[in-house]
Amino acid sequence: MKIAFHKYHGTGNDFVIIDNYHQEVPPLSTKQIKKLCDRHFGIGADGLMLLNKKEGYDFEMKYYNADGNESSMCGNGGRCLVKFAYHSGIHKSSYHFIAIDGEHEAEIDDDGTVSLKMSNVNKVDYFTGYTILNTGSPHFVKFAPNVEDIDVVETGRGIRYSEHFAKEGINVNFVENLGEDQIFVRTYERGVEDETLSCGTGVTAAALLAAHNENGFNTVNVKTPGGNLSVEYDKIDDDHFEDIWLCGPAVLVFKGEVEV
Repeated sequence: MKIAFHKYHGTGNDFVIIDNYHQEVPPLSTKQIKKLCDRHFGIGADGLMLLNKKEGYDFEMKYYNADGNESSMCGNGGRCLVKFAYHSGIHKSSYHFIAIDGEHEAEIDDDGTVSLKMSNVNKVDYFTGYTILNTGSPHFVKFAPNVEDIDVVETGRGIRYSEHFAKEGINVNFVENLGEDQIFVRTYERGVEDETLSCGTGVTAAALLAAHNENGFNTVNVKTPGGNLSVEYDKIDDDHFEDIWLCGPAVLVFKGEVEV
């Protein structure tokens, strides 16, 4: 059976996207999704998404990690799916869709930038040397100097599979302050079990913790190995953040058909 697909990336975080709006795509198994995401034997991607029809929304986002399992929210994936929806003929001034973590809004600027409204954050756990928060997916955030020199795969995997996090898994982010309003983020992603060139929910988590205003409106510019993003938000206090927007490019790489 052949299935049409499109491949997109958001600052190097790449995804296979399948249009299932008319519910014509048969259910894909974990094994099939894993193979499609395999960079040697498949299309190659950090994850796979289905664009589904959902009553009351422009569409539903169904996201799977590269290991074939359905996963929590993916920020760059959400932005790419919005751009795909536009390319597929769903033209809106403002998009309203639903994902595993709830409702989202999104907009596409004239320059192609996709801005995605993320879920509010109402709980942050501060520990000595690191912080944990959920921005649609759970994140371990550690600020450090010389992040470029960190072995993200080895160190991140050690944290992700440590006794405390092994069961549920966690994404691990290493963050360096580059100056006022700018940070550099590298991320080890669960489900991919490797460093990705960018992670939208990880960038969001890091940016919230890098607020330059004690309370009120903040914009943080974020450099990742795959490109630049920005995060805008209102900081209510150290545990509460609202009106969070993840902004950056979402690019069509290629499209085709694949046998499954």
